Amino acid sequence: MAASSRAQVLDLYRAMLRESKHFSAYNYRTYAVRRIRDAFRENKNVKDPVEIQTLVNKAKRDLGIIRRQGLHHSSHQRRHCHAMTTATSSPVLH
Repeated sequence: MAASSRAQVLDLYRAMLRESKHFSAYNYRTYAVRRIRDAFRENKNVKDPVEIQTLVNKAKRDLGIIRRQGLHHSSHQRRHCHAMTTATSSPVLH
C-alpha cells in the first residue's frame, strides 16, 4: 500500500472510531467500534490498489452514515431529556 493511501486509511479509521463514540447508547457505541475494528482488521492485508480504493470509498460512505446517525441519536437524546425535564418540573395536578 502506498504511503498516501496508508495515511488516508488510518485517518479514515480514526475518524470512524471518533465519530462512533458520539453514539449516546452504550450498545450502539460498542457495536460500532467493534464492527469498525473487525472490518479494518479483515482487510489489513489487501494489496490490490483498486480493491483498496473500493474499500476506502465504502468506508467514507459508512463514515457519513455514522456521522448522521450520531447526530440523529444525540439530537433525539436531547429532545427526550428536555421533554422529561419539562414533564417532571411541571406541577402535579390533583
